[in-house]
Amino acid sequence: MAELTNIPLTRIDGSMATLDDYRGNVLLVVNVASKCGMTPQYAALQSLYSAHRADGLVVLGFPANNYAGQEPGTNEEILEFCSTNYNVDFPMFARLSTRGEDQHPLYRALTTAIPRATPNPEGQLRATLEKHGLG
Repeated sequence: MAELTNIPLTRIDGSMATLDDYRGNVLLVVNVASKCGMTPQYAALQSLYSAHRADGLVVLGFPANNYAGQEPGTNEEILEFCSTNYNVDFPMFARLSTRGEDQHPLYRALTTAIPRATPNPEGQLRATLEKHGLG
């Protein structure tokens, strides 16, 4: 996991970062685009971030143009669009590639990771869900 958290990332403003900068938080890594049917996701993501950032949730937006050219803008245009139309203030990153020969190392690591389930003794999950009012 240390390798994943140390992958160099470029924020949308050009400054450098890694996932390690967000250590101790729950991270939601999201591929976003401003010209697709899912563009309104920005409003939902911002709402989620606003509601839960005090609890340690950080939404990380990664624009990509890999899907039918749905994110053709420059980083500056993307940031302006997100700020003006959706008041996005969660961390946004420079446009990158999520697949193909030029796939960014973060997405390569995320898409090739093998999830490992943690054993759950009988009933423990249900008890935990009920404890949080979700059972």
